[in-house]
Amino acid sequence: MSRDLATPSSDLQDYYDHVPPAHRISNYSTLSGQQGQHIPLQAAASSSAVNLAEPYSDIPGALPARTRPHFGDRRGEFVDSPYVEEKSRSSGRKKWVLGGLIALVVVIVVAIVLGVVLSRKSSSSSSSSDDSISGDPSQFTKDSRLKQSFWGIAYTPEGTLYPDCGAKLSDVVTDIQLLSQLTTRIRVYGADCNTTALVLDAIQLTKVNMTVYIANYPESDDNGEAYDRQKSAIQSAIQTFGVDHIAGVTVGNEFILDYLDDNGGTDPNSAVGNAGAEILLGFINDTRSMLSDMSVSLKIGNADAGSYFNDMVLEDVDYGMANVHPWFANVSIDQAAGWTWNFFETTDVALAKSLSNDPEMSIAETGWPTNSTNAGNESNGPSTASEANLQTFLNTFVCQANANGTEYFFFEYFDETWKTEKYGGVEGYWGLFYSNRTLKNIEIPDCSS
Repeated sequence: MSRDLATPSSDLQDYYDHVPPAHRISNYSTLSGQQGQHIPLQAAASSSAVNLAEPYSDIPGALPARTRPHFGDRRGEFVDSPYVEEKSRSSGRKKWVLGGLIALVVVIVVAIVLGVVLSRKSSSSSSSSDDSISGDPSQFTKDSRLKQSFWGIAYTPEGTLYPDCGAKLSDVVTDIQLLSQLTTRIRVYGADCNTTALVLDAIQLTKVNMTVYIANYPESDDNGEAYDRQKSAIQSAIQTFGVDHIAGVTVGNEFILDYLDDNGGTDPNSAVGNAGAEILLGFINDTRSMLSDMSVSLKIGNADAGSYFNDMVLEDVDYGMANVHPWFANVSIDQAAGWTWNFFETTDVALAKSLSNDPEMSIAETGWPTNSTNAGNESNGPSTASEANLQTFLNTFVCQANANGTEYFFFEYFDETWKTEKYGGVEGYWGLFYSNRTLKNIEIPDCSS
């Protein structure tokens, strides 16, 4: 969180100091005096909220998770029994018994090896031929309350937090079925835990109109370990599923902001910021080389906090994604939609137009929280975290942003319980859906994206 923000309460300040990278949007105070001025986004007519009592389920029949096992090398040695060395008349029978046991073991080993080979072959192929999935995931019941009104939505599959991987294809299929009724575009944050392959697999299975901005979430202080791990996963997923449903590859999420925080910097274009940029550019250019070696042509981009783009990085990519959160800028809900558009246009779009490559720009995250784990964080000052206020932001931002051509990813698809457990406050409550995939007490705007 920027130290330039308008001074919050002591409770909020303590929270800002612990906001995780996915949400820390900084340096908003530069526009604090512009709230409500020259803002084309106006409040929409209020909508009555809809209450959904039962969790949404749209997969016909049970849909067990498909396993993608990883097998290590398992080698064994057969050693002679000391009894085989005996020169007695009973040794023949013992040798026969031992020989039978060895033959049985050999048969078992061969069967295991064959099973491993077949499992590996199956796991590397498209799941369209995987009979572990019952029913046809492309045939699912549509929910009339869901409208395909969002330009894009931010999405993190459940169970993709490294190293505690545990994502299930069945869950991702459900998510894609729901998301496809809200948007034709999603963005993910990284490639760990098979994220890229799971999402592409689910899109192919459901046969929906969906493109995804896949991503690599590197670290600056691990000698490229996280980057390399995710690079391999991305490469494998592209080789398996192709690029028909991939809109671009985003390398880095708030990388410069984190690098500045870790190294005592504040200016993304300072010496410290440029040092971080050199590391990030290495990852970006390596991704470009990887795609070229695969004869794949995809846009490459970068995502960062709204006012923390490094010019060298942005000049080297095809697109930039800016996180712009009115909540963290202490903006009231009545001004949130207009402030978001104004900040994005005057900070991020203006910067892109000043660069020689004029990269495409979108809002990577924007939204409003609906709850808090404690009273100290349930307000950003002028407004509270609530479903009513999320409804207000939906009413005043979505259709207006669509009309004026703003590209954005609404934050986010569903509540993420791990954020509640790890960070507390409002962190786990940004979803349109609860964590059990039940629609919140909101009404989705009805307008084309």
